[in-house]
Amino acid sequence: MASRDVISWTTMITAYVQHGHSDKALQMFPTMVSEGFRPNEFTVCSALKACAEEKALRFGKQLHGAIVKKLYKYDIHVGSALVTMYARCGEVFDAQTVFDKMPRRNTITWTSMISGYAQSGCGEEAVLLFRKMKMRRVFVNHLTIVSLLSACGSMQSIYHGKELHAQIIKNCMEENLQIGSTLVWFYNRRGEHTYATRILEAMPDRDAVAWTAMISGYNNLGHNVEALKSLDEMLWDGVVPNTYTYSSALKACARLEALQDGRRIHGVVNKTQAFSNVFVGCSLIDMYMRCGKVDEARRVFDAMPEHNLVTWKVMITGFTQNGRSEEALKYMFLMQQEGYVVDEFVLSTVLSSCGDFQLKSDRISFIVQ
Repeated sequence: MASRDVISWTTMITAYVQHGHSDKALQMFPTMVSEGFRPNEFTVCSALKACAEEKALRFGKQLHGAIVKKLYKYDIHVGSALVTMYARCGEVFDAQTVFDKMPRRNTITWTSMISGYAQSGCGEEAVLLFRKMKMRRVFVNHLTIVSLLSACGSMQSIYHGKELHAQIIKNCMEENLQIGSTLVWFYNRRGEHTYATRILEAMPDRDAVAWTAMISGYNNLGHNVEALKSLDEMLWDGVVPNTYTYSSALKACARLEALQDGRRIHGVVNKTQAFSNVFVGCSLIDMYMRCGKVDEARRVFDAMPEHNLVTWKVMITGFTQNGRSEEALKYMFLMQQEGYVVDEFVLSTVLSSCGDFQLKSDRISFIVQ
């Protein structure tokens, strides 16, 4: 552009965040400031959202410092974005501090705080805050309900979740897709599979999130055959699975050692973008390893565009489970060469399978350095 202003900078930063490129948004923000442009409240909100997505707590705290000193200290949208940023970064106490100091709050602010409690496993605090929200007659939207249901899932008692479900029915909100999917997840999380099934069947529209909540619920309860049947029903309904669906279904295949079903899912995955997802790749490797197909697991590993620590651990564990001690050792060294730290789990997994050949002490010392 021949000339830039605050609006054009903000538009670019916001666009990066909205399209999943929060890292680029965080790179652009300092450049904007260094070129002499003063961010407005919309720029700050987008930058804070990028911090939340990237878990960039240090950058977020720097922004917070600037806000307190001179920028938009009392802007309700900036305050809500700060609450969300701290909550997403796992700093629920800091989120609560910002929330308490805000002179005005809206539905987004309250929902962000409830969501932060849910993510931190603070179910009781989320329920208490929701009650305060209702006492002050703040409008409750579907995202508030979803956040509170998530919080109820972390609590020992199922009572609060069922109480909220009754309120959902009373307010005719049960047909909302996000609420319905979260209810399926909640009841499965609490081991109430019958309730979860009824809710799924009653939903007028069922998307990949709802079906995945059901499939993962079956997995958690050890009902792996039912999980695969749900996948078939989902496909029959014309719903396209997402990466979490594939991972959950492959987990069921691994537990059942259902090689044919696993290969069928692999064939579908290869035709989509899901194969590039590292979690789907890990699930495929685990499935093939548990079915004794080591070479197929290796081919999946080699074809993956990227690996993470979990990928390496799944490969090494798979080798040891199939009696391939030397290959497990080889991949442990390769893992270290790629810059990953060999932790106690990996080391003990490999050493426990190495009864058929000797490991020199200096070699072990090299591994754990």
